[in-house]
Amino acid sequence: MSAPFSSTSKKVFIVYGVVIFTNLLVLGLSARVNHFQDYFFVADLFPLALSIITVVLSVLMLLLDVGFNNSFTARPPFYIGLLFVLSVFWLAFNAFSTSRWRHIPLNCSSIPADYPDVKSWCTDLQVLKSFVWINWLIIFLSALFTVRFAMMQHSNGQKHIWRVPLSRFAKRMGHQRNNTVSAGMTEADRNFLQFSR
Repeated sequence: MSAPFSSTSKKVFIVYGVVIFTNLLVLGLSARVNHFQDYFFVADLFPLALSIITVVLSVLMLLLDVGFNNSFTARPPFYIGLLFVLSVFWLAFNAFSTSRWRHIPLNCSSIPADYPDVKSWCTDLQVLKSFVWINWLIIFLSALFTVRFAMMQHSNGQKHIWRVPLSRFAKRMGHQRNNTVSAGMTEADRNFLQFSR
């Protein structure tokens, strides 16, 4: 019998979908840019390779999450770790590629009309430059929000958050943090206690 998906699963699957979608866009754009240059420049190859890796890992994790009740890859420690590793790689390779692309004109309309292929390549590259950074931001923010969610659940007594897949995480009654200690405290005192545990 399979464990039911929790209310958190919708958000988890949306993150998977957004990451896969943006990486497919980056993959398509980088393939067009690389095809024009005959796959010669390393700065253009990094987004292509990293988007393939990210799509494969994301689809694999999604399939494991849906297919198995207690997939290790869907648990917060693995999920957060993978997202942070991907965000570090995306940040490093985006910085390298962006620095290599700095000589390409921002205004592609300044390229003469006699060179429509070059103009199209320039436009594709400008869009690719934007999407590689948007992709990094999505992955990084997903990791940060997942850390924040897991830490909040842990501090509220839901310590099992680390041992179950995020898509199947459900709050357990009776595991709530005891708030009777903080009855006479101010809001600032309660917030301080939340982070001190």
